[in-house]
Amino acid sequence: MAKIWFITGSSRGFGRQFTEAALSRGDKVAAAARDTAALADLATAYGDAVLPMVLDVTDRDAVFAAVESAHTHFGCLDVVVNNAGYALFGAVEELDEEQIRPTSSAPCG
Repeated sequence: MAKIWFITGSSRGFGRQFTEAALSRGDKVAAAARDTAALADLATAYGDAVLPMVLDVTDRDAVFAAVESAHTHFGCLDVVVNNAGYALFGAVEELDEEQIRPTSSAPCG
């Protein structure tokens, strides 16, 4: 039975490999990336099985909207691969409090 995937960072690296693997086995993928031009070849090859979506994972509201849009488009989501991300690197004493603390007080999940 075909699965419905939601994959972030799907334009390159591991995200691209996950996307290609899922599509090649007959699954459907909501392929999220900052630049969907890199997904054009997959859209051509797999047609309606892939839904290219513009998404910047640092935008919390955009993430919720993208998940909702993918769910609406495919009717369900079976697998979520949160491959894209944002990282802040540095020793605590090198970063200021605004960089370390989240900008939202809303809980995750």
